Amino acid sequence: MRRLFILLMLATLTLAATAQGNRSKWGSEMLEAKHRMIIEEVGLSPTQQEQFMPVYEEMEREIYQTNRDARTLAANVEKKKAPTDADYAQAAEALSKAKVREGEIEAKYFEKFSKMLTKRQLFLLKQAEAKFTRTMLRGRQKK
Repeated sequence: MRRLFILLMLATLTLAATAQGNRSKWGSEMLEAKHRMIIEEVGLSPTQQEQFMPVYEEMEREIYQTNRDARTLAANVEKKKAPTDADYAQAAEALSKAKVREGEIEAKYFEKFSKMLTKRQLFLLKQAEAKFTRTMLRGRQKK
């Protein structure tokens, strides 16, 4: 039943994104789908949802901004007509450090989450995030 729900949700979102041709709308819909999956898989109560989801979204924004900054720097190097070794080194370092920073952000928020969720829910959160990623990748591979 759960798999059918996820497949239908992803199919609907994919069709909507294709029809719209609007990446920001698609991205928003994907985030909403991810959040719904987390709420369901982790078993958040309404009270926990109110406390947890704004903090989780804050973490996602921080991670997104960190990765966006690194990708922007890399894209700028790709656009240069004759990038130097220093340009490449700076971009490679930024991309590498973005992963480190992402881990630091997750660790910071894990502390916050541990005050809102049970130990089991903390575990299920990581499982739900991985499941969402796998589901999205499987959907992309079928295209």
